[in-house]
Amino acid sequence: MTTEIASLIWLLKIAGVSLAGGIVGSISGLGGGIVIVPVLTVFLGIPIQDAIGASIVSVIAVSSGAGSVYVRDRITNIRIAMFLEVSTAAGALFGASFLSTLVNPRVLSILFGLTLLISLASIVIKMGEELPQNVINDRLAAKLRLNGSYYDKRLRHDVAYNVTGIPAAIGLMALAGIISGLLGIGAGVVKVLAHEIAMKVPMKVSTATSNFMIGVTAASAAGVYLRRGLVLPFLVVLVAVAVLVGAFIGTLLMERMSNVRVRQVFAAALAVVGLEMLLRGFGLRF
Repeated sequence: MTTEIASLIWLLKIAGVSLAGGIVGSISGLGGGIVIVPVLTVFLGIPIQDAIGASIVSVIAVSSGAGSVYVRDRITNIRIAMFLEVSTAAGALFGASFLSTLVNPRVLSILFGLTLLISLASIVIKMGEELPQNVINDRLAAKLRLNGSYYDKRLRHDVAYNVTGIPAAIGLMALAGIISGLLGIGAGVVKVLAHEIAMKVPMKVSTATSNFMIGVTAASAAGVYLRRGLVLPFLVVLVAVAVLVGAFIGTLLMERMSNVRVRQVFAAALAVVGLEMLLRGFGLRF
């Protein structure tokens, strides 16, 4: 096999992985890094820092591609996103500037992984639930008008929903920011958990709103990696384009999936992220 053909096959593998990452990321609300980073590092031999740099840019691509579609179709709850982004940003600043000097990232990674795997129980319990039942707006949600509605293409009718658990969601979002600042990850998984478990909004609203929010966190992190020279143009361009295509495909699939199916995709992604965090804490990788 000539060098040119081998290089072409290598690039096609990266594009294929990135396409899959965009699809999974846009459906689950976690961005594309859950697929991209492990495969690029383990199977394609790309250094972990370069893979993370490309992954962070891919999260921005997923957020821009999928996020714009979900906003257009009014699935994203922009009020929730803007309200909770404040606590996420504050947590990220606190984690990066203060806690990073006090907390061992490996210990935190192990605790985070265990927490995510334990959180799977609450997702599994609700696995067969299409829409949340008997949810009443709490006082803060009513005051801020965080409840909403969207047209469900699967159910073929408008779905109105209420929002509760705002104090708990604020705490979870701050935790997501702290984790992002300490571990250098988007922590989209915590954001979806906050929407799904604490606020009890429909799963499609959870993933759509998370897709809208993760781009903000990733954009700030991307600047750090760019200054360090870890954003490689030849890799990032290919990954970002393929992820963007995958994100658009993912939005078409997600809007026609049931909330139960979207929850199943998220549960699988949650298990992978939890396991990956455990392995990272013990100095191992997929």
